Amino acid sequence: MRRELLRGEQVIVITRQQPRMLFGPVLAFILVPAAAAFACAWIVKGGPGKLLPLITGEWTQWLVGACLAIVAIVLLGYSLPAFIRWRGIRYILTSGRIVARFGMLRRDDWQVPLAAVRSVGIKQSLLQRILRSGNISLDTGHPGDTVLADVPEVGKFRSFILEAMAELPPSVRFGDGAGEFDGFAEYPNEALPWDVREGGSDER
Repeated sequence: MRRELLRGEQVIVITRQQPRMLFGPVLAFILVPAAAAFACAWIVKGGPGKLLPLITGEWTQWLVGACLAIVAIVLLGYSLPAFIRWRGIRYILTSGRIVARFGMLRRDDWQVPLAAVRSVGIKQSLLQRILRSGNISLDTGHPGDTVLADVPEVGKFRSFILEAMAELPPSVRFGDGAGEFDGFAEYPNEALPWDVREGGSDER
């Protein structure tokens, strides 16, 4: 991120989405191999033959192989992709803009200058309220809000945004007062309002 910062711009906080999206994949990662191990032991001991006499010992290796294949499909086709998707999402707040990045192999991102933000709203479901996460919507005056989905510690993240907006240097402003931003400005070092708070406990 530092190589892409504007002159004098600083990173305030970096965070990821609330990891609740990993509940199902993690549960599958734990339970499916355990169930497969139990099934393999049952197969090796001749359990299928006791249920169906037609299943002889020649079926053992095929049945064990089927159990292992199911484990591989669940882990590689469900748990691992879900973790990679979660790991690839980052929300970055700097002293001048908000950046959202998506993907690890294929990268997508968008950014909003703080000077273009008119209001910052929060929407929470019941589960999100319990987990203290939520969706942050950024009103920029254009049709449709820009949304940061499932932000952890959503109230604290919004307060960071509002503080950064309040501390913007005078050189950053709306272009004509009608909601059109006239571009990113450079931040003189002596006017910087924030200490660097990159990473650390804020990164999830």
